[in-house]
Amino acid sequence: MAEPLYQQIADDISRQIESGVLKPGDKLPSTSQLCALYEVSETVIRFVMIQLKARGLVYGQPGRGVYVTKVD
Repeated sequence: MAEPLYQQIADDISRQIESGVLKPGDKLPSTSQLCALYEVSETVIRFVMIQLKARGLVYGQPGRGVYVTKVD
């Protein structure tokens, strides 16, 4: 059985972070931009953000956006 769509997108963004395409401190695209990029609903993107935050890869700043976590 295939992974859920939100998991596939979270894995894709994780790979971009791990490979250095997205660097610590980089701002992720907005929810609407991610919806358009991956052709999914806002609900799917919300689940993606929950996954990425749980993995410690990103953090949110209310009203400002979601950023790649700085690695110490």
